[in-house]
Amino acid sequence: MTATTDETTDERVLRISPPKRLLSRPELGSVVGALAVFAVFALAADGFLRASSLSTVLYASSAIGIMAVPVALLMIGGEFDLSAGVLVTSSALVSSMFSYQMTANAWVGVGVSLLVTLAVGAFNGFMLTRTGLPSFIVTLGTFLMLAGMNLGFTKLIDGTVSTKTIADMEGFASAREVFASTLTVGGVDVKVTIVWWLGLVALASWILLRTRAGNWIFAVGGNADAARAVGVPVAKTKTGLYLGVAFGAWVLGQHLLFSFDAIQSGEGVGNELIYIIAAVIGGCLITGGHGSAVGSAVGALLFGMTSKGIVFAEWNPDWFKFFLGAMLLLATLLNTWVRKRAEAAK
Repeated sequence: MTATTDETTDERVLRISPPKRLLSRPELGSVVGALAVFAVFALAADGFLRASSLSTVLYASSAIGIMAVPVALLMIGGEFDLSAGVLVTSSALVSSMFSYQMTANAWVGVGVSLLVTLAVGAFNGFMLTRTGLPSFIVTLGTFLMLAGMNLGFTKLIDGTVSTKTIADMEGFASAREVFASTLTVGGVDVKVTIVWWLGLVALASWILLRTRAGNWIFAVGGNADAARAVGVPVAKTKTGLYLGVAFGAWVLGQHLLFSFDAIQSGEGVGNELIYIIAAVIGGCLITGGHGSAVGSAVGALLFGMTSKGIVFAEWNPDWFKFFLGAMLLLATLLNTWVRKRAEAAK
């Protein structure tokens, strides 16, 4: 009798109600915002609900979401990466220039680019964990160095601010199929980047929710010292997160290269803020320890709907950044409110 009473009153066996469980989800605010934005443009823009228009929205979202996913994981781990935008361009430049200058198969350039991009991610992780400097300073330095090298090496090697076309090189066609092809689904053209994006969301969600590494990410983002005290490999976890950002930059960089044949060396500056904003809108806290990969995907979707919805509705595109800032503030306030309610419900 006593055992039964203890079991029914023990807090450890109390079930959390579905409403409370829903309120605890970090992506709740972004989902509500996405539904509101979708409804606005569905009513304001006649062609917004066409399959081709929605495909365009998803493509714009995927170009942000591919990077927003690893950036979100990094933010959950309590860090930033201000070099993510220019690293995408660096990835494309290395692939293009190596293939062109060495007259090598395009896939050789792709492979070299992967190694170089991962090396930059490892450098960020090494500098962060070994020097103790804030990630803001470390990655700001990397951002400036990469921006300078992108321009300097491109002008030194190619003589201009853009690379030479590699469209006629061996392996280009097959690489384009992997990184920049268009699939036909139900009569609608769908960019392959959408597949990459959804695959990264699924992989990141599995890591966060089903693996020990996911527990480590939340732990180091919540309190790195406490995590270290219980045996979590803080340095390896954070370095791994920077490698994840580098991998995303490589994927997106190859997409840009094989979509347009050549790359402008000055591209990518400022995009790191878009990736961070998408992650924050999706429920990631600036302080770390909270967020989800799905939320980052919804945040990227909000970007895609807003940027393309304004065009479909024939509104003045000069207001895009205003809507962007408003969405950031509203999403942050809503996420904070949701988190407080979730903590109060525990």
